[in-house]
Amino acid sequence: MDRLDELTLFVAIIDAGSLAAAARRQRRSAAAATRALASLEARAGTRLVERTTRRLAPTAAGLELAERARAVLAGYAAAVSGAGRDAVRGLLRITAPVLFGRKHVAPVVSGFLDAYQETQVELLLADRNLDLVEEGIDVALRIGRLAESRLIARPVGRVRQIVVASPDYLAARGTPHRPADLAEHDTIQGFVRAGLREWRFGANRVRLTPRLIVNEVEAALIAARAGRGIARVLSYQAAEDIAAGRLVRLLADHEPPPVPVQLVTPSADFRPARVNAFLDFTTEALRALPVLRGP
Repeated sequence: MDRLDELTLFVAIIDAGSLAAAARRQRRSAAAATRALASLEARAGTRLVERTTRRLAPTAAGLELAERARAVLAGYAAAVSGAGRDAVRGLLRITAPVLFGRKHVAPVVSGFLDAYQETQVELLLADRNLDLVEEGIDVALRIGRLAESRLIARPVGRVRQIVVASPDYLAARGTPHRPADLAEHDTIQGFVRAGLREWRFGANRVRLTPRLIVNEVEAALIAARAGRGIARVLSYQAAEDIAAGRLVRLLADHEPPPVPVQLVTPSADFRPARVNAFLDFTTEALRALPVLRGP
């Protein structure tokens, strides 16, 4: 039997005044309680309880051991419960997409640093998926379904691919009502595989000849706001522009299904307390964001 279990059972025997009652309280067998008492008495070299026909009564040595055992058990409990709190310290390496990280992850990181004064965070903003193990990253925010099954994911919301244009562009060129109408419009597109210039709407594919190709979403949004053409972005990326009337959401009935937004870690095994604290803190904050709860 573990020595701490032995002390726990001994204290229960003293409190209950009965081997059987102590065993029931600790969900152990009466034989286990008897062995624990005999083992302690053998190591102490003295009798710890006096046995009567009705009750066990502690000897002076038994009372002294029970008092010390309570202190040991209380110290052990405090050490274990305090370890998690005390361990919320040290460096966390976090990664997120550039625009989402700038708008939504950075403020959450700031709040986390205020809540946990002994932590430091290195925030890496990149629109490519960094290898968490190779880069030594603790937590990543990923948008879309995971390709790596070994990663552990915690969902925090969802976003959609949407099509947007400025009111001025639509006033000049008209509003597309079907995906096929996009072929007659100026479009703004990100870099894709060579020769593949199309947008998919479920089973429908629309071939495009974009007027502008950019490799960064903020540049696409600037061009769309300026009336340069129709852009396709993620819903959170255009949320502020749509709310302010700078952009209009188009073809909503034809949008693909939403994609998940997730916090991802390399493993759930032996995660440091600071990682668990960051996951809990960030999950609550991100799930409250309207941009991750939309249709």
